[in-house]
Amino acid sequence: MKAVRVHETGGPEALRFEDLPDPTVGPGNVVVKLHAIGVNFIDTYFRTGLYKAKELPFIPGQEGAGDVVGVGEGVTGFAAGDRVAYTGVQGSYAGMQAVPADRVVKLPNGLSYRDGAAVMLQGMTAHYLAVSTYPLKPGDTCLVHAAAGGVGLLLCQVAKLKGATVIGTVSTAEKEALAREAGADHVIRYTEQDFEAEVKRITGGKGVNVVYDGVGKTTFDKSLSSLRRRGMMVLFGQSSGPVPPLDPGILNTKGSLFLTRPTLHAYTAEREELVQRADEVLGWVRDRKLKIRIGAEFPLGKAAEAHRALEGRLTTGKVLLVP
Repeated sequence: MKAVRVHETGGPEALRFEDLPDPTVGPGNVVVKLHAIGVNFIDTYFRTGLYKAKELPFIPGQEGAGDVVGVGEGVTGFAAGDRVAYTGVQGSYAGMQAVPADRVVKLPNGLSYRDGAAVMLQGMTAHYLAVSTYPLKPGDTCLVHAAAGGVGLLLCQVAKLKGATVIGTVSTAEKEALAREAGADHVIRYTEQDFEAEVKRITGGKGVNVVYDGVGKTTFDKSLSSLRRRGMMVLFGQSSGPVPPLDPGILNTKGSLFLTRPTLHAYTAEREELVQRADEVLGWVRDRKLKIRIGAEFPLGKAAEAHRALEGRLTTGKVLLVP
């Protein structure tokens, strides 16, 4: 099979397109022939070494969709030919992958491989953020950074499904239009406006109940200042870089704030919770309650170009690789 591997961490040029043996099926696993592969910012963290891979060389990628072509000993509930998707298993930048069966879910009828690969990580992230980390309800106001990004567009939609008022930040007029289409009630172009001041203006000086921040370093301080008393800061990513060390006392001075740094893994660690989240998200997509925007597709061999586009903030919505 063809696969992309990283032999030494570094820039996009570290992604090498290679021939590798097909994976063999082992106990508890299924082998999936991939038709679409999700590209996520976390992939760049592993490529650069910000997040440490277990060993070198490694195949990056944590998300894919395709057909089951092999079923290992002890696996029940799956058979060859099943259409499936998964996330959270390193090694999806390949033509095939052996995946633990307890991390795999079946795709509903009518849902394409591209939709499955596009929504597992980012869709379930939007789900846990708005449904579990800070459960939005009617009357709440949330701030969504990078509202035209892959998670941002989905998070805006989920927040509206929960009845919240959504304030989104974007960089361009094109991205503003996308955020509004996804349901954002107010959109702030952070390249032209101070988002903290605009949030205070929009909320009559009160601030928002929750900030969903996947940007990190460049937005963190003003995000804290955009919260109302006893509001929650949800830092779920760091596309602009890690947040510097923080004195917890600042949470006191800014109004008894809450701060959490969640990950999707912690919200899908148990099979039952994974299936519940995936079923709801995939069901929303099937029923057209959740619209997926696939902003770019690249052949698997062009993974480096996909990373350059993602890191250069040249993309909107989801980026896919196609074997």
